[in-house]
Amino acid sequence: MASQPPPEPTPRGRQFLGRLSLPERTYITDALRTETVGGILLLLSAVIALIWANVWPAGYESVVDHTVGPSTPLHLDLSLGTWANDGLLAIFFFVAGIELKREFVAGELRTPSAAALPVVAAVCGVALPAVIYAAVNATSGHLGGWAIPTATDIAFALGVLAVVGSHLPSALRAFLLTLAVVDDLIAILIIAVFYSSGIRFWALGLSLAGLVLFWFLHRRGVHGWYLYLPLAFVIWALMHESGVHATVAGVAMGLILRCHRVDGEKQSPGEHIEHLVRPVSAGFAVPVFALLAAGVTISGSALAQVFTQAAPLGIIVGLLAGKTIGVFGGTWLAARFTRAELNPQLKWADLFAVATLAGIGFTVSLLISELAFEDDEALANRAKAAVLVGSLVCATAATVLIKLRNRHYRELVDEENADTDDDGVPDVYQQDDPAWQARTGHRPDPPE
Repeated sequence: MASQPPPEPTPRGRQFLGRLSLPERTYITDALRTETVGGILLLLSAVIALIWANVWPAGYESVVDHTVGPSTPLHLDLSLGTWANDGLLAIFFFVAGIELKREFVAGELRTPSAAALPVVAAVCGVALPAVIYAAVNATSGHLGGWAIPTATDIAFALGVLAVVGSHLPSALRAFLLTLAVVDDLIAILIIAVFYSSGIRFWALGLSLAGLVLFWFLHRRGVHGWYLYLPLAFVIWALMHESGVHATVAGVAMGLILRCHRVDGEKQSPGEHIEHLVRPVSAGFAVPVFALLAAGVTISGSALAQVFTQAAPLGIIVGLLAGKTIGVFGGTWLAARFTRAELNPQLKWADLFAVATLAGIGFTVSLLISELAFEDDEALANRAKAAVLVGSLVCATAATVLIKLRNRHYRELVDEENADTDDDGVPDVYQQDDPAWQARTGHRPDPPE
């Protein structure tokens, strides 16, 4: 098993948001391209759901509540809404698990110094919204919704970037992606620990046994989708029956996959499977989930309740202020008290604009809204409305901030993409190559 290349030496400390390596930049670009399309589809699905639920509410509810599936000992006769919550989002978290594994073995999280910044930013971006929600709801009796404003929707956030942030430097995009991956891990832990109940240990034990078999077959190099796909479904069904939220099975299987390359491989198994499954997640699973989850009846009085009642107000303030300040403040603290240094080409205003995007909490926030208030449908709908309003406000604020910084971004991206000799490799990755210097006549800048 080949080891990963050692990280670049950092005698003075790691440069925060410095230039990515070319392979990492290529991976980030490919991943963001798919997520960007997914974000646009997600937005369209949410709009369709809102129109459908408000124009023909009875029809929307009948579709969401329609039951399909076999009545087996595993109780798989579920409503379409439950299939979307527990099934389709398991695909989303499966991809998140692969992303997280890859970040740990080959990406920004492979060394403690590199992992500190996005991890601290993600943790602070989860903790502060929860604290704000709890403070707003201290006397309301609705403290169970504390986790709703803690999630970041990477697909929605990147959809915003596709429209207004085309000149965002790749390092900032990578930071947002890494932040969201860690955020997803925290979200699944929250769901597993705080929103699972009535654990049936026989089903949980069998599901864990299935995960062990999944790991063993993968470790032995056994191939064949016809083997892994039924096994994955059985693991998911048993996890669902156990009372632990079924999306945990998705992230667990993603973490099992090998994401480093051995000799002669062009792609690791994890990279290959992610390449195949990511379009299914971003282009189908998440948009269909949004279609079946975002249908909230909106009226003047309902919108007024979003801003006057404690639970929805805590969600909005948590998303807008908690996520933005938490992510930005956590990043600043990590940079202040570790050896990491901000790339001198960037400004903290750039990072604040990106941190605002973290307040777009859509997919997982809608899921937690249903889990937190499953016994109070009216309150769950108000929480969903608050998620939609808060995400829209954050998207608007981020759009304004990124537009203000776009000229600065454009200069950075033009420098990053410059390829004066038209060889397909940006000049910044060749400046230390004597052959390239001789061919182009470039002379490196003297050391300071």
